[in-house]
Amino acid sequence: MKLSLVLIVYRSNSSIALEAAKFCEEVLKSKNIRSNRIESDFHKDEIEKYLYNSESQPDIGLVLGGDGTFLKCANALGDYDIPLLSINIGGNLGFLTQEKDFLFDKSFIEILENEEYIIDLRNRLNCNVCVSGTRSEKKIIKSYDALNDFYFKSVEEDISPTNQIQIEINNEKVNEYKGDGLIISSSTGSTAYSMAAGGPIVHPSVDAMIINPICPMSLASRPIVIPNTSKVIIKPINKSQGEIKLWRDGSKCMTIKETYYCEIKKGKSPCKIIRFKKSTSYYNTLIKKLDWKGDLSLKSPKN
Repeated sequence: MKLSLVLIVYRSNSSIALEAAKFCEEVLKSKNIRSNRIESDFHKDEIEKYLYNSESQPDIGLVLGGDGTFLKCANALGDYDIPLLSINIGGNLGFLTQEKDFLFDKSFIEILENEEYIIDLRNRLNCNVCVSGTRSEKKIIKSYDALNDFYFKSVEEDISPTNQIQIEINNEKVNEYKGDGLIISSSTGSTAYSMAAGGPIVHPSVDAMIINPICPMSLASRPIVIPNTSKVIIKPINKSQGEIKLWRDGSKCMTIKETYYCEIKKGKSPCKIIRFKKSTSYYNTLIKKLDWKGDLSLKSPKN
């Protein structure tokens, strides 16, 4: 890959990430590669202004932080077709990031120049918030995209967190979930909130969506995996106490009133993630991050 301009996005309020960003600037400068550095605490309109005023579009986005920083960047830059390389600087799990050793030994530049990487196309989810009425005359109030997940929970001011949500799949009513909420996750997001709520781990190359209730009041309410070509409709039930709030990738979006419904489907464009061929494999990442022990009977006994 020939690099002429790199956008460096570093985790806000992190001195370690800031120093790493400055380090990257020096490394890129030594290779005669231009760069621009911005914090991750930005809004989409700021990114649009930056790209509009820039002489040219960045060849890649270099994201320095954890998964949360990457998700912010992916949602802001997802429609610009810019491949993203994320390095785990100060993050925790790091399912979406590469190891920081590639950064500090400066090998990331050679790997990019020698094209020793794979670009993973990670499907995103799209959620249209609509006013209830005839489907042919639906009015879209707001539209959101997410790499990991959308989820629905009661608004914070409610006395009880319990809510009731109706779900339709491909225009067929499937269930009414009563509990703390509901998660609609992509395969990439299966190791995020959905996993914490007891959902299955789905390999990111599988074209799927996971529907996962949060603390359901019925034991019959189980997580299900469906094709990501499905259209999922989420409606708050009128008899449910209070309103529910829509979240995406850990950030609040808006309150879903009784007269609204949400239409969730596969996003129009995938997120491009640069993955080094020398990096840890997906399964080794699971073993490391989730502390899987393997078959203990094969381990040598201690003397």
